[in-house]
Amino acid sequence: MMMLGLGSVGLVLLSLAVQSGHGAQDSAVWSREETTERNYYTRYHNMSEVTAWMEQMKRENPDVVSSMVYGQTYERRDITLLKIGLSSTGRKKAIWMDCGIHAREWIAPAFCQYFVREILRTYKTDTKVNEMMKNLDFYITPVLNVDGYIYSWHNESTRLWRKSRSPGTGGCTCYGTDLNRNFYANWGMVGVSTDCCSQTYCGTKALSESEARAVTDMLGKMREDILAFLTIHSYGQLILVPYGHPNISAPNYDELMEVGLGAAKAIKAVHGMDYTVGTSPDILYANSGSSRDFARLIGIPLSFTFELRDKGEHGFELPEDQIQPTCEEAYAGAHHIITYAHDKVFYSYAATVTATLWTTLLAAWVSSATLL
Repeated sequence: MMMLGLGSVGLVLLSLAVQSGHGAQDSAVWSREETTERNYYTRYHNMSEVTAWMEQMKRENPDVVSSMVYGQTYERRDITLLKIGLSSTGRKKAIWMDCGIHAREWIAPAFCQYFVREILRTYKTDTKVNEMMKNLDFYITPVLNVDGYIYSWHNESTRLWRKSRSPGTGGCTCYGTDLNRNFYANWGMVGVSTDCCSQTYCGTKALSESEARAVTDMLGKMREDILAFLTIHSYGQLILVPYGHPNISAPNYDELMEVGLGAAKAIKAVHGMDYTVGTSPDILYANSGSSRDFARLIGIPLSFTFELRDKGEHGFELPEDQIQPTCEEAYAGAHHIITYAHDKVFYSYAATVTATLWTTLLAAWVSSATLL
C-alpha cells in the first residue's frame, strides 16, 4: 500500500499486489479512489492505512499526540496506542479506549479514528474538551488484534475472521483465540469454549495470548490513574457493564447503570438510535475472561463495552455510509462517560478542598470569637 499525504488536497491510496500466506500484510479487498480529509473518516481502512494515519496524527499534532508500542502480537507485529493530552508537570489521570479486539468488527477501529480526530479538532475551541485534555491523557489503541484485523482484509473469505492468529495446540489444526475470553477475570467459567475451532475459544489458560498480556500489563501499571475503560465492539447497539458472569455484580453497579443510561440518552439524541444498557447476561449472553471485566476487577471504576450499530441487518459488515452517523452517536456516548469520570474526580476534589477551607476558616473564626 502506498500513501500520498492526508491534508486539504486529499489522500491518494494505491493498492499494490495482493499478498497471501501466513503473516501476509493486509491487502485491499477493493480498489480505492482519491480520498479527501473530509471523507477519510467515512471509509474503512486496512492496517497499513491505520498505521500511516497514526504517524500523521503525531506529525500534525506534536504537542499533544505521541505513540507507544506496548506489546507484540503472535505474528510479531507491534501493538501501538496513541497518547493524547496537553503537557503537564504533574501526574495525570487517564482514559483507556481500545478498538478492534475482534477482527471482523471494522466499525470499531473506524470509531477510534473518528474519536481521535474529534478531540484533536475541538480541544482548542471546546472549553470542556480543553479542560479534559489538561487533566487527562487519552490512551487509544485503534487496532488491538492486529494479526486478525490484517487477516480479515485478506480476501472476502476471511472478512468475518474474529479471533487472533495463534495456532491451535494439542493437535488442533484451527487458528486463533478469542482475545475477549482470554483475560484473567473469571476465566473459563461461562460463555466460552475449550474447542480451539470455536469462535469463543478462551485459550489454553488465562493470558495465553500476547495481545491480552500486553493490555493486562498496561492496565496493571496504570490502574490507579485510569478513570474509565472503554472497549469498542460491534454489533447490537448495546452498552455493557461488568460483569459477564450472571452471579457476580460490580460493587458500583448502580453507578455504572446510571452512567451507561446517560450515555445511551446522549447517543439517542444524535440520530435517534436506541442503545440498551445492562450486564452481558441480562441483555446479551453470559461470558467470562473479558477485558471489560478485568478492568473493573483490578479497580478501574468505570468500565464499559460499546457494541455499535447495527442490530443485525448488516451485522459485522456495516455499510460505509453508516460509519459517520455511527461514530457521531458513539462519540456522544463516550463523551458523556468521560465527562462524568472527569468531573467526578476533579470537581469533587475541588468541592472537598473548598469545604475543608471553609471549615478551617469557620473554626478559626469561632475560636477567635470565643476568645473575645
